[in-house]
Amino acid sequence: MLKDITIGQYYPADSLIHKLDPRVKFVGTLIYIISLFVFHTWGYVLGTVFLFAVIHLSKVPFSFMVRGLKAIWVLLIFTMVLNLFLTQGTVIWQFGILHITREGISTAAKMGIRLVYLIIGCSIMTLTTTPNKLTDAMESLFRPLRKVHVPVHEIAMMMSIALRFIPILMEETDKIKKAQMARGADFESGNVIQRVKAMVPILVPLFVSAFRRANDLALAMEARCYHGGDGRTQMRPLVYQSRDYAAYAVLFVYLAAAIVLRAVLHW
Repeated sequence: MLKDITIGQYYPADSLIHKLDPRVKFVGTLIYIISLFVFHTWGYVLGTVFLFAVIHLSKVPFSFMVRGLKAIWVLLIFTMVLNLFLTQGTVIWQFGILHITREGISTAAKMGIRLVYLIIGCSIMTLTTTPNKLTDAMESLFRPLRKVHVPVHEIAMMMSIALRFIPILMEETDKIKKAQMARGADFESGNVIQRVKAMVPILVPLFVSAFRRANDLALAMEARCYHGGDGRTQMRPLVYQSRDYAAYAVLFVYLAAAIVLRAVLHW
């Protein structure tokens, strides 16, 4: 399951989505997330068509992209079950204090679709954008916040490092788990409490390794005289191209269509 986490990974390819300015992809991801909570019923068809079109243009294999869903299936089921049994409305099944309503089924389905599409949408941004470009995009978009003394560069740098470390730590966890299993550790048998206790031999060396990597990174940044964003320039400054303006136009048309479907047509 650790290898199925796609958030933070980069998939190199020669596609239109890869060539877009990272700021466009960052804004596009936010717009798509907003649209998921604007949709009512038939609007999800629009969201599905838009998502699959972007996946096709990205040239990232669909099977590779949906691998990230395996890591959240527990959260997905838990969210849907809560909405299924706790939503009030027209009761269609009841057993004791448990009941399922027509509104609960609808809400559970919508929340499941939103969560799945949210993970895939965010995965497209990280799979088609390197961490360095994501850092430059966040710093550029949030630069106006520097006027109110928000450390924009430092926040963007921390988010970039966090994204970069996700696949590294997952790989390290997999190696530690295999090493412990070779020594006779059992992570599959027993009840929930026993399984949690069995994870201690993994978590302790993982935290030690994470702190060691963080210390090495801090020393490397200090040795290179890193001092934050003041006075720093970029090797490859971000410049909008004509395709980026066209992508912005498509994104805003998509968002406007989502709002019209919900507000005017009640779809």
